[in-house]
Amino acid sequence: MNTNRTLSTAARVLRQLRHDPRSIALMILVPCVMLLLLRYVFDGSPQTFDSIGASLLGIFPLITMFLVTSIATLRERTSGTLERLLAMPLAKGDLIAGYALAFGALAVIQSALATGLALWALGLDVTGSAWLLLLVALLDALLGTALGLFVSAFAASEFQAVQFMPAVIFPQLLLCGLFTPRDNMQPVLEAISNGLPMSYAVDGMNEVVRHPDITGDFVRDAAIVAACALLVLALGAATLRRRTP
Repeated sequence: MNTNRTLSTAARVLRQLRHDPRSIALMILVPCVMLLLLRYVFDGSPQTFDSIGASLLGIFPLITMFLVTSIATLRERTSGTLERLLAMPLAKGDLIAGYALAFGALAVIQSALATGLALWALGLDVTGSAWLLLLVALLDALLGTALGLFVSAFAASEFQAVQFMPAVIFPQLLLCGLFTPRDNMQPVLEAISNGLPMSYAVDGMNEVVRHPDITGDFVRDAAIVAACALLVLALGAATLRRRTP
């Protein structure tokens, strides 16, 4: 990988996103709006918001980054931009890393805004550090970015990219432990949930909610989410192929 080429790719992507305010609004504002709605849905039961708010603080950024990244990357594939870039002396790793860096910068802003809103405006009660909550939210957003980059290789249109959400995101949402503890699930489903990265994202958030200090389980959960993001990015680079629009 070449650092200059990676940074140049990231800068180009950010310049393009600057002219797409709808995508920026979707990435940065939608998780905040969803948390705000959720808080007042449970206005009469704030303890319910405290019990699930932290988990959703990680899930909402993952979903929005997945959606926007997959569509934006696919748009460049179908427009021929990636085809022209691959004709240049630009390694696939540089290209994927540049996209990940650009969307990752937006993920930092998104996660910081959502975490700040949840903790200081909506009164989310957590025992652990706000910085640990922000770390897990950021890792979840980066995982969503990596998944979006990866699935864009298998979609032929933006509509198909959106169709990947039920296949990639919804099963994880159902099995991640948000609705019921994973050890209460049917054994086969529990085994499947143990292999899904969103399960460890939710577990990591719950560790911050319940414990004032960093625990071994938190370190494990955060490391698994980060490793999954890196693995998916590597797979995205491996599956990147030239395509004539």
